[in-house]
Amino acid sequence: MARIWVDILTPKQVYFFAELIRRLEAAGHEAIRTTRRYREVNELLELKRLGAIVIGEHGGRTLEGKLEASTKRIFELTKIVAEREPDVAISYSSPEAARTAFGLGIPHICVSDSPHAEAVCRLTIPLSKRLITPKIIPKNVWRKFGAGPQMIVQYDALDPVVWIKALSPDPKVLEDLNLDRTKPIIVFRHEEYFASYLLGTLNDKVPVLIPVIMDLVRRLEGAAQFVALTRYDRKVPAVPTALSRHLITPKAAVDGPSLLSYTSLFIGAGGTMTTEAALLGVPTISCYPGEPTLVEQHLIKHGLVNRITDPKQIVEKAIQILRLIDVNRKIQREKARTLTAKMEDPIEVIINTLVQYIQ
Repeated sequence: MARIWVDILTPKQVYFFAELIRRLEAAGHEAIRTTRRYREVNELLELKRLGAIVIGEHGGRTLEGKLEASTKRIFELTKIVAEREPDVAISYSSPEAARTAFGLGIPHICVSDSPHAEAVCRLTIPLSKRLITPKIIPKNVWRKFGAGPQMIVQYDALDPVVWIKALSPDPKVLEDLNLDRTKPIIVFRHEEYFASYLLGTLNDKVPVLIPVIMDLVRRLEGAAQFVALTRYDRKVPAVPTALSRHLITPKAAVDGPSLLSYTSLFIGAGGTMTTEAALLGVPTISCYPGEPTLVEQHLIKHGLVNRITDPKQIVEKAIQILRLIDVNRKIQREKARTLTAKMEDPIEVIINTLVQYIQ
């Protein structure tokens, strides 16, 4: 039996690593799970009944805050990890996991599909034994972070395939949010405005999606249902009270994959839920404020994502999609099935890499 340390920092990682942990434990290994104080992640871990040791916190919007939180977290992790003596560590580009593992002489395996997140790539990849990444990202993209071809392990898939291929949607999510499945549901996901790769380009007081939300609520009031999934706060800033009455903002983390399964239209400002919605066959609009990521470019190429950054054009496209929602949803689902059917299992690739360090 081996001890594998898994550091879980974001909502995506809860879903991604939950399956890895399940398989590791089924094989008789011990999974040491750590996370940080971050509302959405902590609530999702509870929702998935995946216990984890909470160490440190999110660093917030400033570089100073990020550095201070990371430094403190490394210090606290060192004591915990040294006591448990894992054989190998794995994280989704966690700077604290990479640094702690390196300092304690523990092999660190880095997983990433985000070369645009340059800060965390520079802090993790050089300290890692292996980089595991989707095949759609060329190996030479990682070279500037110190990853030679021999270090990179690729899987022919996009990450959400890990949890959506065997998804059985739970209708309870509709009951919890008081949603009527017979009426169109529009889900919004705010941008990651505290991410280091977007610092200086966004104003978290007035997120990118706000004008889109306000216009769509005004024009479709009574004809559709609106759900806004925030990241760091339960409130949606800058939306007038008169309109916010028509906007559902969950008071706790929700089962995102199940919600998306019942969604008519998804509008996201980047992040995993855009990929997740697209692969679930939900008509998807991305207004990610940075340059399109390689993953987003791949989805656009396959006709699974509409990339629009102008709020007025987003609203017009949304209304156009909703007019023929049954037809558009059917087309989207077929495209998604065609693409996901070709994808391999990322978790199998990861486990095959991990076993090299635990035998």
